[in-house]
Amino acid sequence: MLDHKLRYLQIAFNYDIGLVQQLLPAIVRSVQNVPRARERILMEAGTPYLKREGMAGIRVIRSLWRGHVVADLKTVDGAIGEVDMARSAGATAVTILGNAPPETLNLFVTRCAALGMASMIDMLGVKDPLRVLMHLKHPPDVVVLHLARDEENTRGKVIQYRHVNRVRSKFDVIISAAGGVDLKEARSAIFNGANIVVANLVRPSDPWAGIRTNTDVGAMAQQFLQTIE
Repeated sequence: MLDHKLRYLQIAFNYDIGLVQQLLPAIVRSVQNVPRARERILMEAGTPYLKREGMAGIRVIRSLWRGHVVADLKTVDGAIGEVDMARSAGATAVTILGNAPPETLNLFVTRCAALGMASMIDMLGVKDPLRVLMHLKHPPDVVVLHLARDEENTRGKVIQYRHVNRVRSKFDVIISAAGGVDLKEARSAIFNGANIVVANLVRPSDPWAGIRTNTDVGAMAQQFLQTIE
C-alpha cells in the first residue's frame, strides 16, 4: 500500500498502447538508479487510454512496470465489478468519482480494501470533498483534488488546495493533486500538503500541461521526483 511519509509521482498515459510501449521502458531505464524510484512512481492507465484500449491497456503497463499501476476508471456505478476487472488486469489502485452514489462509494472502498488495492476517490467537479467523505462508512486511501482537463486553460481555475487541511482535520488520507501539473505546480502541490502529483504525458500538439512526449521523459520523471522529494 501507499506510505503517508513518501511523495509520489503518478505518470498518466492517456493515448494508446503504442505510446506506452515507446515511453515506459525509457522511464524505467532512466529511474532505475534513483533511490526508491520504483516505489515512488505510480503508472496510470488514464481514462481516455482505458476507453481506447480496455483492460488490455492495463496488462501492457503491468508487463513493463513492477510497481504501482493505477486504473483511472472514474467509476460511477457497478463498483465491485469494475474494481475486480482492474485487479485482474494487474492494477494496484483504482479511481471512482466523488459524485457517485454513496452506496457505490462504500462498495468501492470496501472492495478495494478486500483485494489489497488503493482506493482513490476523484473529486473532479465536487465542491465540498469533506462532505462526500463524511457520508462514507470508511474513508478511501487517497483523495484526488482534480482540476479537469477542460478547465486547465480557464482563467482563474486552479487545484483547490484549500480542501487539504479541511480533509486532513477529519481523515487520515493521502492527498493527490491532478490537472495541469508541471514542475512548478508539482512544487506548489507538495508545499500545500499533497502526497501525490499526477503528471500527464502530453503530445506537443495538445494544449495541456504535463510531460511532453517529445522530450526525454525519463529525465523529466527524475526532475519531478527530485522536485517533490
